Amino acid sequence: MNNEFFEALALLEKEKGIPVDYLLEKIKAAIAIAVKRDYGGTENALVDIDPTKGSFHVAIRKDVVDHIENEYTDILLEDALKHSKHAEIGGTVEIALETKQFGRIAAQAAKHVIRQGIREAEKGQLLQEFQSKEHEIVSAIVSRIDSKKGIASLEIGRNEAVLPKSEQVPTEELVEGQRIKVYVVEVTNSEKGPRIMISRTHPGLVKRLFEIEVPEIYDGTVEIKAISREAGSRTKLAVWSKDENVDAVGSCIGPKGSRVAKIVDELDGEKIDVVKYSEDPAQFISAALSPADVVSVEVDPEGARMCKVTVPDNQLSLAIGNKGQNARLAAKLTGWKIDIRPESGFFGEEVEE
Repeated sequence: MNNEFFEALALLEKEKGIPVDYLLEKIKAAIAIAVKRDYGGTENALVDIDPTKGSFHVAIRKDVVDHIENEYTDILLEDALKHSKHAEIGGTVEIALETKQFGRIAAQAAKHVIRQGIREAEKGQLLQEFQSKEHEIVSAIVSRIDSKKGIASLEIGRNEAVLPKSEQVPTEELVEGQRIKVYVVEVTNSEKGPRIMISRTHPGLVKRLFEIEVPEIYDGTVEIKAISREAGSRTKLAVWSKDENVDAVGSCIGPKGSRVAKIVDELDGEKIDVVKYSEDPAQFISAALSPADVVSVEVDPEGARMCKVTVPDNQLSLAIGNKGQNARLAAKLTGWKIDIRPESGFFGEEVEE
């Protein structure tokens, strides 16, 4: 029977990934509760389970007395000697118990505590596993899609997570069985268990993809200084290198655009502008408005993060972008409010972001 017990624990560890030691602690606590319930609330229960020896020992400790006041905690010397030849008045003796002595109710209570312990262990393991992946990219398989709410259930290893509609790229249409990459935004512990927030729209997804694809970013030679994104449409990435001999933008784009092309494919065709970061606000703002050419950048002399940007007349629409997207992303990237105007001085198409 002991062999079957320990084999069952090993199987739980294999299938659920719950360490045997953790399960044993929960089982010991469950048995102690069962003994306490059947033996008048005594706190003297002893539970020893040794998987290496395959031993399972349960006992209660009683005080050896010459007059019994509490039958659950006291034992007469003559009875104590039946359990230990070294028993003496004033000492204690251990009385081994058989599992069947616990009774059906106690066994059910133990069973419940063990089951609860397994659930807690699974939750704890899930929390620990995902906390180690917070702010990282994980691979997932779309297992189910709610046709009404658009919520996607994903399998991530042996666990399941939910990708809300709001965190899905608007231009993507997920299908069951599809393998996708998601960004783990945050992992918190709640009363209902671990809460895992994952996203396909978070800028961190693009950042991590570049770290994976570009060795110079991974080893720290090139640094991502800022990122702004409108998922499914366009992303702007500002990069910089402390090594003057390294072309930060070129490193990210790769030979013939190969590196950035892989990321664009992963993001289902989302456009990506990689620009050079600069400590000089005028230079950074000018680069951020790429692919448009900039004639000049006039920074607010009063110190407010506002500027006026002049572009050639034929570059105005390009600088502003479709529905103001280029200007909007440049403003998010730089943290500056940008007022774009044409070189001719006609201000009818000013855009402020």
